[in-house]
Amino acid sequence: MTEHRTGTREEWLAARLDLLESEKALTRHSDELARRRQELPWVRMDKQYRFETDAGAASLEDLFGGRSQLLIYHFMFGPEYKAGCPSCSAIADGFDGSVVHLAHHDVTLCAVSRAPLAQLQAYKERMGWGFPWASSYGSDFNYDFGVAHTQEEWQSGAVEYNFRENRDFRLPPGELGAQLSEFASRVGTDWDTYRREGPGMSAFAREDGVVYHTYSSYERGIDGLWSMQQWLDRAPLGRNETGMWWRRHDEYDSPGPARRTSAASARLGGTS
Repeated sequence: MTEHRTGTREEWLAARLDLLESEKALTRHSDELARRRQELPWVRMDKQYRFETDAGAASLEDLFGGRSQLLIYHFMFGPEYKAGCPSCSAIADGFDGSVVHLAHHDVTLCAVSRAPLAQLQAYKERMGWGFPWASSYGSDFNYDFGVAHTQEEWQSGAVEYNFRENRDFRLPPGELGAQLSEFASRVGTDWDTYRREGPGMSAFAREDGVVYHTYSSYERGIDGLWSMQQWLDRAPLGRNETGMWWRRHDEYDSPGPARRTSAASARLGGTS
């Protein structure tokens, strides 16, 4: 027996039309935000970075693959990790379907992580992914773009993430702390090591042989990239989040339970 309010088709339609006005307003606002993103000043990239890819050593310009635009997903996979972040993995599950379309629109989509290339290749094979994934191991790239921090930075009491200072990323007490610790264990490490990586995305443009940084986003700024959550936002019970329910796609008991009543804290996987 549902505890949700029920009504007639006429009542539903009236409420749906009212909601439609709000949805249209959100769509128009989203269009405006997209325009403002594109109007941000471009920053010339004078620093050189080196990456390792399936094709060998590469520069940031090489990651464009000959195209004029590059979108990088900062995938949480540190050198100490034994596997990729489950939340980043859930987000990346949607990349392969987009890569081919983006490529035909002059845009390359590539993931970048600090783990050595061999670790990324093994995990990529396990997950059955085909999108480009580069290793920035030994490079300042992830640090310079605010998605990696040293242990010394954490011990100083404050790190900068999402364009602001974060002072308290200690493991909280109680049930949430236990959940976060368990989440860190899914990548084969502890909380102090896990938190040195962060999720995000960055955009770049290439014009007349010059590479420019155009945009970066973190935390819930990348929420829209997590297509699973967008579907849940439209499901009858929404995200229904009371715990860290998601797994890597090869860790579920297929086909899954008929009813699931938990989901996760938005904080760690890149959606807070």
